[in-house]
Amino acid sequence: MFELVLLFSRYLFAFYIIFYLWQGVVYVAEEQGYYIGNPYYAVSIQRIIIIFFHITAYLILAYIPGEFFFNIRYLLVGAGGLLFIIIALSVTRKVYKKSCPLIWNSMIFLLDIGMVMLQRLKPELAEKQLVWMTFGVCIMLLIPLILKLIPRFEMFEKLYIIVSYILILSTIVFGDEEFGSVNWLTIGKISFQPSEIVKFLFIFYLASVFRKRIELKQLIVTGSLSAGIVFLLVMQKDLGGALIFFLTYMAMLYIATSNAILFFSGMGAASIAAVIAYNLFSHVRVRVAAWKNPWSDVEGGGYQIVQSLFAISTWGLFGSGLTKGMPQSIPVVERDFIFSAICEEFGTIFAMGIVCIFIMIFFRGIKIALRCERRYYSLLAVGITTMFAFQSFIIIGGVIKLIPMTGVTLPFVNYGGSSVIVSIMMIGLLQWIESYYEIRSEGSSDY
Repeated sequence: MFELVLLFSRYLFAFYIIFYLWQGVVYVAEEQGYYIGNPYYAVSIQRIIIIFFHITAYLILAYIPGEFFFNIRYLLVGAGGLLFIIIALSVTRKVYKKSCPLIWNSMIFLLDIGMVMLQRLKPELAEKQLVWMTFGVCIMLLIPLILKLIPRFEMFEKLYIIVSYILILSTIVFGDEEFGSVNWLTIGKISFQPSEIVKFLFIFYLASVFRKRIELKQLIVTGSLSAGIVFLLVMQKDLGGALIFFLTYMAMLYIATSNAILFFSGMGAASIAAVIAYNLFSHVRVRVAAWKNPWSDVEGGGYQIVQSLFAISTWGLFGSGLTKGMPQSIPVVERDFIFSAICEEFGTIFAMGIVCIFIMIFFRGIKIALRCERRYYSLLAVGITTMFAFQSFIIIGGVIKLIPMTGVTLPFVNYGGSSVIVSIMMIGLLQWIESYYEIRSEGSSDY
């Protein structure tokens, strides 16, 4: 009987994400002047889908085949996750008035997908992730208050870059090596990635600098400081982080200056730097070799990507069914290759749905940036949106062998307290900008 339930659930999960995306289309269509359904019902249906997805997944995970009984601890974690979903969806709408409901729903859905997969892979990590998710949302709820108390936070550009360098250099001097990269700091019993915090500060720094008329001297200083952060991340063997920072810098530079010559000059310089890094650093050569031909070292450097490709391609559109795959065969699957595990057990349709959710967040973020009257807020929105886009592309592109694997996290989905908290805070800032202009457009100055 349970096998039949699992078989049916493969199609049910695909239906959930397709129907979820359709409701997003309904909402956007109304904004564009095409009525294909009630947009308010659409976002409510999305929330119901998230809840049904969570309940379905946790009932499957908690069931003990052959004993006709459920794992009580799994059910308790699932109940905690359900409570988180309901409260988060409710509170965010009240604190961030007039914000985009599609972004909230998408963030919560991605967080829940990640929690479900962690419960499947390593249950103890799902419990920790729930704590980080809750903590991240609590911090995010304070953002409107903080920004109201400090309305001119663009004045701290020097502080942003100084703190960024302190965090990165502290990691080099005192950091712990994990999975080949020296990008963790441990204080007491708490370990975190300073580079995740620096992402937030880096966007604030660039937006603060680029909001003004950009002179050549200022451009050289900003470019040099940004290049320094990228170089230090390469020294830490955090290649993915270095690439994200560089691409975010180039995107914000182009938006701020509209200078194609600067953009292509920067990309050209980066290409030369990449060749130099390839020749200087052995860890760069190892990543490239594993990407070019993982089969040549299938027991060594290519093992992860080979197992990832097997997981993605084996079970087709609807996957093996939750709990029926073998995602544990991929080393460090909960950190670097969780997208492969999703493909294996939920199927290609579901995985492509996740990609569509990230695309939807990207376009909503760009929409927010375009309507900003203050250049500073517009640049903040661009920085957050492009950083999410680049990070998602780099990790998904890596696990499907489109580009070399660099070991970054899939926003909201991968395990990681620092990553989850900072990602939630970034969404909070993006939504605050949306709320700010929506409320101001109605003539109110209370926000």
